[in-house]
Amino acid sequence: MLRKRRLRQANRFGKRADVGFAALDELAQNLFADGERFNIGELEAEVMYTPGHTPADITYRIEDAAFVGDTLFMPDYGTARADFPGGDAHRLYRSIRKVLALPPEIRLFMCHDYKAPGRDRYAWETTVREERERNVHVKDGVSEDAFVTMRTARDAMLPAPRLLLPSIQVNIRAGKFPPAHANGVRYLTIPVKFKNAAAVP
Repeated sequence: MLRKRRLRQANRFGKRADVGFAALDELAQNLFADGERFNIGELEAEVMYTPGHTPADITYRIEDAAFVGDTLFMPDYGTARADFPGGDAHRLYRSIRKVLALPPEIRLFMCHDYKAPGRDRYAWETTVREERERNVHVKDGVSEDAFVTMRTARDAMLPAPRLLLPSIQVNIRAGKFPPAHANGVRYLTIPVKFKNAAAVP
């Protein structure tokens, strides 16, 4: 079932269904497992698998810092959407709680920021403590059911990002453009029917 769904997703976003996502393994230089450690020079990094926004999200912990990708945003903005292909609000909640189980003083670095209402500057760094105390979507005391209800309703109101379709077609190829057609031209595929960013049926 999972393979069938992945192939439908792949076909929808311009990756030939007979290839699917399996070819990503060939493009990756390293495939990390949850909890695996690796070195960047003298720094040791730990891999934390934190899916939910997409099935491929990872948090990297390095010393007193963690780089959370799109999983979390600044406390006054909340959390990532979970309606992209392969996204899941339940998994996102559990991934966030995993990150927030780190020591309170751990610094968290965001992938990007949208500036919450009332804040006129971009921000990119917070702490586990601040997220647990103040995150508007998932601070301590917010249950998984409450979070999923909120996230699902909120995601249903969000438009698809303007560059979602081109981006996914490059992202699923690990940054490479689609292969050229017989005429030598590379194309990005745009589905005729595309209602929103939600997962493929």
